[in-house]
Amino acid sequence: MTGSKNVVFDIVGTLVSYDVLFDAIDTQLGDRLRAEGIKPSLLGYTWIEVAEREYTYLSLSGQYKTFATCLELLFWRMLKMAGIQDPRSFATKSDLEFIMSRYAKLGLRPGAAECVTKLRDAGFTVWALTAGDAARVGGYFANAGLEWPAENLKSCDSQGIGKPDLRVYQPLFEQLSQHGQPWFAAGHMWDVSAARRAG
Repeated sequence: MTGSKNVVFDIVGTLVSYDVLFDAIDTQLGDRLRAEGIKPSLLGYTWIEVAEREYTYLSLSGQYKTFATCLELLFWRMLKMAGIQDPRSFATKSDLEFIMSRYAKLGLRPGAAECVTKLRDAGFTVWALTAGDAARVGGYFANAGLEWPAENLKSCDSQGIGKPDLRVYQPLFEQLSQHGQPWFAAGHMWDVSAARRAG
């Protein structure tokens, strides 16, 4: 196959950083968490990791839920697992609402917009294949001033199957492979590995 001018990016964790979420946890709960010996950034990272596992396992078992739903529902459990004896008195529903509202406003990593622009200037069509919902992820690009055509933003939600199930990658691969071997870029080896196995 000849080289393709199509490149597919994973988005959250690759082009988009979780820093805004970690900052929101610190802003809303930081002093309370530190008083319990819990670093806000570590709680945030652990929360994301556990949510990714739950999201993936629910998908594998045929009970797909959106990633944001998994993340939100795990909040109280994560506080409990971090050592908070009574999570619902430690944090309020409004704390969670604030944190989730900030999650909807994650930002691009330094250099991400320039990377996409350079690829486009070099004649590449840039695609997104995300476990995030299309509206939220599209908002990340819009807030950064980076135009991203809706037809080039593919979400696992539309199939009801989560990455790294090979069936997630297959439809876009089949569409793009008509124009040569498409590229896939992600910051996670499990994502790159699955994309490679899908073609």
